[in-house]
Parts: sequence; C-alpha cells; structure tokens
Amino acid sequence: MSAIDPKQSSVQLDTSDVDPRVGQPVVFAELWDPCNATDIRRWVQGMDYPNPIHWNEEFARASKFGGIIAPQSFVINMDYGHGAPPSCVGKIPGSHLIFGGEEWWFYGTPVRPGDKLLQERRFDGYKIADTKFAGPTMFSRGDTIHRNQHGSLVAKEQATAIRYLRDEALKRGMYKTDQSGPRQWSEEELQEIAKIRHAWILSNRNGVSPRYAAVKVGDKLPRRVVGPHTQVTFALECRSFRQNVWGTWAFKIPAGIKDPWTTQDSGFLGGMTYDEEGCKIDPRMRDGLFYGPSSGHINRDRAGKIGMYRAYGYGATMGAWFHDYMAYWAGHDGYVWHSKSQFRGPAFEGDATYIDGEVVEKLDRSPYGRPVVVLKVRMTNQDGAVLVDGTAEVELPY
Repeated sequence: MSAIDPKQSSVQLDTSDVDPRVGQPVVFAELWDPCNATDIRRWVQGMDYPNPIHWNEEFARASKFGGIIAPQSFVINMDYGHGAPPSCVGKIPGSHLIFGGEEWWFYGTPVRPGDKLLQERRFDGYKIADTKFAGPTMFSRGDTIHRNQHGSLVAKEQATAIRYLRDEALKRGMYKTDQSGPRQWSEEELQEIAKIRHAWILSNRNGVSPRYAAVKVGDKLPRRVVGPHTQVTFALECRSFRQNVWGTWAFKIPAGIKDPWTTQDSGFLGGMTYDEEGCKIDPRMRDGLFYGPSSGHINRDRAGKIGMYRAYGYGATMGAWFHDYMAYWAGHDGYVWHSKSQFRGPAFEGDATYIDGEVVEKLDRSPYGRPVVVLKVRMTNQDGAVLVDGTAEVELPY
C-alpha cells in the first residue's frame, strides 16, 4: 500500500484509546500445553512445507537432530494471535486490521516436541499515513519475546498491524475489481505449477547446506510456488495454528497494569467480532473459521465487508512461507538469525504465490559472530503483483 499526503484526507482515526497504551505491557494469551510432533507435522502440512526433517520420523531420526524438529517459522505457532496482538491495542471505532509485516530475531534455540514457549508482549507505538487502500491508516508495532520452559531465549518478533477504517476502504474499493471471482487455471497451467513445486522440493530435500565460501553475490535461490490458493487451503492454514483448536489457551494479565484491556475490543464492526459469552457454551463462536475478525479469510461475503471482496490468506502464513523458503535452501547446518519483511498485499483466493530469492551480500564478520549471507526475497502472484518484500541474514557453514 503506497502512502500519500495525510493532509489530503478529511477522515481521521480516533486514537484516544490507543495513545495511553504506547510502551505498555500487553495482556497476552498462553497456550496450555507443550507442543508435540503432530503439532509440528500439522503446521508444515498447512504451510505446504514438505521438508522431511519436520514430518518424516525415520528421516529425522537419521539426521543430526535425532528426531522431528520444528522449523523456525513454528515459533509463531507457539503463540496466540499470529503475533499480531501486541500491535493491535486499544479501540478504534469502525476499524479493521490486516497484518503489515514483521521483523524477527532468532537466538539459536530450536523448538522440539515437548517444548512450551512463554511470551512477554509490549505495544511499541504507531505512525499514521494516508493510503490508497483506506485513507488514514495506522501502522502499529508490537513486540513479543519468546522463551522456552527452561527460560532460554528463543526469538523476538516485532509485528506491524495495518489498522484502517472499514467504511473508507469500502468507499475507495481498491480491491473491488477482484470481486468477479477467483482465477480459473487450465490443466496445463496447473501442471506447470506442480512442476515448479516438485523441482523446489527436490532442490534440497536432503538438507545439504551450501558452503559460505562457495556462495556468490548474485546467486539465485530455486523458485518456489504455493497455490493456487482456495478456501480449503486457507482453512487448512487456519487449522494448523494451535491457538485455533478449542480450549487451547487462556489470557494472562501482566502484573501491575491498571487497565489490561481484557475486553480486547478493537472497534471492529458487527459481524466481525467474537461472541465472548456465547463461546463459553459453543466454542465455535470464537472460532475464526465461523466468527470474528478473521472469518473474512475464508468467507467471501465477509471479506467484501472489510474491503477485500475475495477470500484471502493470512499474514502469518506468508511469514512462514518466507522463513521456510530460506531455511530449506540453507539446509540442516544453516540458520536464519534475523529477518525483516513487508506485506504489500494479500494472497487472494484463486491466485498462486511465487517466491524468489537472491544472495545480495556476504558478511564475513556479522553481528552474530559468524559469517552470514544476506538474502533478498520477493513474493509475487501470477500477474507479478508484489505480496511480500523481505531480507534476512542467514548463516551457512564455512
């Protein structure tokens, strides 16, 4: 979403309930149970990431890891809310939200079956810009620190949420041209997608890491494709998140906070909120496939009510595709230490997402105490529209 001069808009966001919360700890939800190998397998299945180290027991046991291990992208699945809650704090009447991007720092601690992650969250702040999509738009930032049950630091995420006025987005109709329905693919086109996907799977199925000394600036990573996306694939993504299983989490309130905002009322309009009382009897009433702000992902009518007009994918899923793509290339002896990505548009129903990467820099002496390569990664749809731009520092064996 490109920004234009904020002075051009007469419509304003009401930030009166947001401003007092800047810099404050955020009420968080904690998953009751440790993860298990099935959780990891379900995750990579939902993300369409067929790396055998994460699902094939015999392969994993024969590897250096000695068993199933979670991908780095799985950290978001040990949390509640796809990483977005600390970036969506305070009520903005008549608003809605989409994920705008994220920055991750990893600390070398893997997630394995039996682990449980604990989180600390903080609302970092925001800026407002006028966008073609919805006029005055808030880009708000929230931090989450992840530690495991032993207190070891696993990762830190800074998520960016895009909060906008629903009515203004409907008036501008940026995605209205997409309401004709999902793209239809010919059999020949589907075969070509399958060919690209299969070639990518074979590109490093054994997890052999490129040697740092052999990699050159300008080297291209193998192309990956995900899709075509459907309401079914979006639902599978949703169900792979542990938080979306009924009864898996509970709210935790940070000590000493006078107004912990336990209502979680962001100002979303009717029809796009949860039934907090009804879900105590019928958990479907807090199930994102049926109710609430996420229901537009798989419901075209509800997507239209928030300016999307077609079912569309999850920001956290695009983040997983991004990290999994780099990790697959880096192999078993590689590691993503830091990444930063901007989400420029959603993956719509009927589209396919193509992922391409390139080595743009080599750092013999990095902040991580080891040599890393800098990767630039871009996700586009079949028409070349950019969905994600990202960069990352990735360790390779010397």
